[in-house]
Amino acid sequence: MLSVRALVLGMVLLAGFTLLFPTVRAYLAQRAELAALAGQVAAAEQAERDLQRELDRWEDDAYVAAQARERLSYVLPGETAYRVIDPEVVVEEEPEDGPEPADGPTLPDGGAVAPWYATVWDSLAAAGASGPEAEE
Repeated sequence: MLSVRALVLGMVLLAGFTLLFPTVRAYLAQRAELAALAGQVAAAEQAERDLQRELDRWEDDAYVAAQARERLSYVLPGETAYRVIDPEVVVEEEPEDGPEPADGPTLPDGGAVAPWYATVWDSLAAAGASGPEAEE
């Protein structure tokens, strides 16, 4: 009798395990996914705080002026801008018989050291001078 009861109990336990295992496994997988998503949310909130802090810094006029000086090489009136060129990068070449160099300092490739907006303005002036209206 004891072996029949043990066999029946084993069968009941096996059936219970078979029925409950997929549910418990899905529950544990969902808990792990929930924990991973909570980590992603925390990281996104931290990134949002960092971006908001950066945005708040742009409200300060001194920060905007410092960024303009650093990123765009702006100088205040009366200041002199200097551009330091790495001597290992500069290749000295013999001057060729060609067009006259531009007024002021030049770069190794022959381009003038001028702000980008001056170059654009000169380009627009040259384009306007050579247009169809200039021929008339």
